[in-house]
Amino acid sequence: MRFYDRENERQVLGEVLQQSRREARMTVLMGRRRIGKTELSQRCGDDTVLYFFVGKKAEALLCQDYVREIREKLDAPILGTPTSFSEVFRFVLQLSERLPFTLIIDEFQNFLKINPAIFSDIQRDWDLHKRTSHLNLIISGSIFTLMTKIFEDKEEPLFGRADDKMTLEPFTTDVLKQILTDFNPKYTPEDLLALYSITGGVPWYVTLLLDKGKATKNKMLAALTEENSPFINEGKNILIEEFGTDYVTYFSILTCIASGMKTRAEIENELQNNNIGPYLVKLEEYYKVITKSLPIFAKENSKKVRYVLNDCFLIFWFRFFYKYQALVENKALKALGDIIKRDYSGVSGLMMERYFTKKFQEEGRYIVGKWWDRKGDNEIDLIVVDIIEKEAWIYELKKQGYRYKEDAFREKVDKVLEQTPELRKMTIHVGSLSLEDM
Repeated sequence: MRFYDRENERQVLGEVLQQSRREARMTVLMGRRRIGKTELSQRCGDDTVLYFFVGKKAEALLCQDYVREIREKLDAPILGTPTSFSEVFRFVLQLSERLPFTLIIDEFQNFLKINPAIFSDIQRDWDLHKRTSHLNLIISGSIFTLMTKIFEDKEEPLFGRADDKMTLEPFTTDVLKQILTDFNPKYTPEDLLALYSITGGVPWYVTLLLDKGKATKNKMLAALTEENSPFINEGKNILIEEFGTDYVTYFSILTCIASGMKTRAEIENELQNNNIGPYLVKLEEYYKVITKSLPIFAKENSKKVRYVLNDCFLIFWFRFFYKYQALVENKALKALGDIIKRDYSGVSGLMMERYFTKKFQEEGRYIVGKWWDRKGDNEIDLIVVDIIEKEAWIYELKKQGYRYKEDAFREKVDKVLEQTPELRKMTIHVGSLSLEDM
């Protein structure tokens, strides 16, 4: 698949590259695994790029890889055989004083396990050589919690050293439509919804499906449980290193949320565990995997809290692959595929809500949310508010537009307005959105 989108990010990287010609610059790229950090960093616009991958092996062996890269790309001799990253990094900084180039260090957080002292060494040499060198240093990492700690914890040596920080997000809804059009010009709304539901716009997942010709809903769903499908263990690959030894508890909570349990009480009842509060807090505030959601305009201390899994693919993975892990372990993938086909419609309804929410948020001018009463008996799928113009659009989402019943929906809207004074001050538009509006 060709390279899509990232125009803004590439422009920023191009500007940073020019700035590095005056003095060294450090840029930190963050984002979930598979989001395209490596691909983007290599498109920074420089003709000379060194790529250091921080694999999980001895520091001396990594240095051998890095020395080889320097010799091949720069034809620069290094005296001796460096066994510490500090030696290599210092050489690179000094070399860039007369030969400007870009250095990408990928999976940077792995240095924590290899030799945590490396961060202090980088700080020292960066501070000594930044003004005189012309290194365009791009650092990327996939474990969000560790990368945040390394660069944003005041107690860490590299705090305040990054000149620029970028967090990569999934493709926008418009870009996802453009990509699907290129692969399947006659796609249906159901095809688009399936692509969004499974991938959430994460580039690697989109590529896995479309490059193999899986450009329709049925083909996409079937691809998930093919033999050797990379989707089968993907959730574990992404999160086990984040969660460590407590991953079973975290995975159980996330499975509940992915299966439609929205409140702490529902999750505790399902798990028969009344001590999940600290785990929910860490999932939200530390790991950034879930969000504590409230009805639109609700006060922060409202008791109408619901928990939402942030990542579309992880919703799909926990809802099917982890929930039915016994089938995975027994290689009963045909049975799992049948379950996915059977239950997909329930998941896709939620995903359609997320799609439209994202679509409106991408316009950058609206407050977007949902509404529900305390008992959960009355619920509004989507409310879009223009604070400046004092207008609000209240939508019911139906896959098939003909199923929308305006009179019944207006009764719900009346209850929303009755309990939400902020909306009563606005011009209200009531309507529905369906698959055809995607």
